[in-house]
Amino acid sequence: MTSDAQPFLYDIGKRTDYVGLGHEEQVEHIKAYVCKPSSVTDKAVIVIHDIYGWQFPDIRYITDLVAAEGYVAICPDFFLGKKPWTSADHWAEFRDWLKDRDPTKVDREADVVLKYLKEQCSAKKIGVIGFSWGGMAVHHLMLKNPELKTGVSLYGIIRDSDDRYNLLNPTFFIFGEKDHTISYDQVSVCLKTDFSFPDMLLSYKAQFWLLDICVGLPGSPWGGRRAEK
Repeated sequence: MTSDAQPFLYDIGKRTDYVGLGHEEQVEHIKAYVCKPSSVTDKAVIVIHDIYGWQFPDIRYITDLVAAEGYVAICPDFFLGKKPWTSADHWAEFRDWLKDRDPTKVDREADVVLKYLKEQCSAKKIGVIGFSWGGMAVHHLMLKNPELKTGVSLYGIIRDSDDRYNLLNPTFFIFGEKDHTISYDQVSVCLKTDFSFPDMLLSYKAQFWLLDICVGLPGSPWGGRRAEK
């Protein structure tokens, strides 16, 4: 059996039966998981799921953690009802599966969610965080949507865009140096890149913290483990 024919192996962690603290809501044409903090706030965070979708227990746990820090947290279904990837799926099918789940085609959904947060939750300061597939969506949105004041991308970058460094607002990228998909060589070019934000008086320069840990989604096989030397 070739490696492509093998199932996609993933340890789904200890939160298989996690019950979220929030609720599901219909936001125009999008289903979303929403969790609100205990106190009133005008700050919100859009949580973008990975290939396992918006109902994956880990991503709901993360959404609840964000809300616990005092933000309105929303995790929309950016797959729009399409089947998420599962640990039983095969790598050989991944490219076909990805064709109608493009992380760079999330602008319409992002606009709908932003409208909901502003009109229904009175949010004025809105950021976005995403994991893997969602990290790529974050990178894309931070290049296109100035309403997002800050972004955090974990294991997700846009490689094939000429304007991939033209971020509209500060964006924090987290990756593992030993990552086989996003290698250090691909990211290190940013060390010499200056990021200028046209609406600000400041210019930003990329900074890297080279640690011996591999940051991952809590509950994943990488979360909290040391990278191999």
